[in-house]
Amino acid sequence: MNWSEIWAVYGGRLAWTAWGLFFGLLYLLAGFGPMLVVLLLTLLGYGIGRRKDLRAGPLLPWSEIRDRLVQRWRPFR
Repeated sequence: MNWSEIWAVYGGRLAWTAWGLFFGLLYLLAGFGPMLVVLLLTLLGYGIGRRKDLRAGPLLPWSEIRDRLVQRWRPFR
């Protein structure tokens, strides 16, 4: 398996994990927190990248939330 195949399958996970690790290390080197912050940011990056790779929908279904709120508050118009 070459890099182009790996990037095609796991590109989102790799990129977002790298961003999370970068910002986590930046935060750590600035002297603000424990290693748990690095872990949290890296896992957050991995999770976002995994959702991108799997072509999952948005984490929060904004259109459904908006429709429910519009229906809920319609009697007050």
